[in-house]
Amino acid sequence: MIPDYVSLHPGYLLLAEVPVSNLTGYQLNLTPLIIPLLLLCWLPLAPLSADQEMPLEEVLDGFGEEPSGGTVPASLDDLLQGFDDADVAAPQPLDHELQPGGGWDISGEIDFSSAFNFAHRAPAAGATDYRGLSRLRTGIDLELKGELMPGWRLHLALNGDYDAVYQANGRSNYEPQLLNDSESEFEVGEAYLQGSPGEAFDLKIGRQILVWGKSDNLRVTDVLNPLDLREPGVVDIKDLRLPVGMAKLGYFAGDWGFSLIAIPEVRFSKLPPYGSDFYQGAAKPPPEQVPADGFDRMQYALAANGIFSGWDLSLYWADIYQDQGYLDSTGSSPVLRHSRINMAGAAGNVALGNWLLKSEFAYLSGLRFSGLPGVKRDRADILVGVEYSGFDDTTLGVERVLRRLSGFNRDFTAAGYARNQWQTALRYQGEFLHARLKLTGVATFYGEALDEGGFIRLSGDYELAEAQILTLGVIFYENGGGPPVLDVGQNDRLFAGYSYSF
Repeated sequence: MIPDYVSLHPGYLLLAEVPVSNLTGYQLNLTPLIIPLLLLCWLPLAPLSADQEMPLEEVLDGFGEEPSGGTVPASLDDLLQGFDDADVAAPQPLDHELQPGGGWDISGEIDFSSAFNFAHRAPAAGATDYRGLSRLRTGIDLELKGELMPGWRLHLALNGDYDAVYQANGRSNYEPQLLNDSESEFEVGEAYLQGSPGEAFDLKIGRQILVWGKSDNLRVTDVLNPLDLREPGVVDIKDLRLPVGMAKLGYFAGDWGFSLIAIPEVRFSKLPPYGSDFYQGAAKPPPEQVPADGFDRMQYALAANGIFSGWDLSLYWADIYQDQGYLDSTGSSPVLRHSRINMAGAAGNVALGNWLLKSEFAYLSGLRFSGLPGVKRDRADILVGVEYSGFDDTTLGVERVLRRLSGFNRDFTAAGYARNQWQTALRYQGEFLHARLKLTGVATFYGEALDEGGFIRLSGDYELAEAQILTLGVIFYENGGGPPVLDVGQNDRLFAGYSYSF
């Protein structure tokens, strides 16, 4: 059985196991939500393209030539451009963002965001009332970058935010742990020194985000950066990654790029704190034992990335700490610990006209589990996905993951775990009004038949003026029988935001 508290695992997921219990006979009627999303995704919309300035020669190019009678297809290399991470790209001049002798550049963003919960029922006497306004946050991000010395540049980001909703609703109505984790925050974001120690080499030292894999919605090989999951599903994974202190040495040879990574900072995902309406359980969690930073507990990773004509391939290996903790009850009191695991994986894309096929595979060894002391198991994760971009300024995609535990037996069933874990993501993105309006529809569901909980998010970003973005959206949650969708069905909310970049 699942313990009184349960840990929400990163990111819709997943570096480690997700307990599932009491799913037999559990059915959800998702049809009223799925059908409108699918209709939205498959409408053959043809939004206008953004205006662009072009040289006169390009404007006149083609006049006097006979029309071809059809559209010239893009090359496979063009179609693949942008679908891989920065490790694959040929090395750029490290000071390409700076004018020669241009010195330093300061930029940033100020944003305001709010959320309104409209599905919660009235709470029991003495319980937290989650109805109504649930977020009233102001945030600021500052970035400093410049050439520290010839061939070496510094990047420093500072992030801070304050959520006034707790003051507005009465701080005494919330759990102290929730206030401590969510009311205000200030931290160093990406902060690194980057340079070239030799020809074809690139060295990057400091807090950074390193994306592995090809998926835009689900995590299989993307295991190096934890996520901020305190309000799951509201934004994409790319906006949830937390930087980690590491040193990355890159080497480029022909079509291949290689990375050797050392990670002295130990950091785990930010989960919904006790007192949040997304907290997975009823009782307070036990204390968490976080390994100390330093060389004694260094984590390591290797990557090889290649781009070829019409396809690309990435190979990964990592020796890291398991992001999701497990309950250790062998001592005098329960403790949440993180075991050391290994991951070996691969990921690839293949472009076929307007279609992009993607796949990821990861084999994780050394996973440990709550309620099963001393037990270690391996797990194989496989992802397949496809994107279609045949409509103007529109992308449709679907991704599906299967995670299968090895050595599964009745002890795992009794502890609340499942042999197979399925996760599916559907995505629509479209641009309108000369790219000033961007619409996004995302649906993520668990279970082989999409019947074990999930969420649907519909949102739009509108450019009010240069560097000013207005965001409006709604997200619907469906209950599942276990984390990360245990008792989240009342958390439906409207959300809005405004951001100004400078």
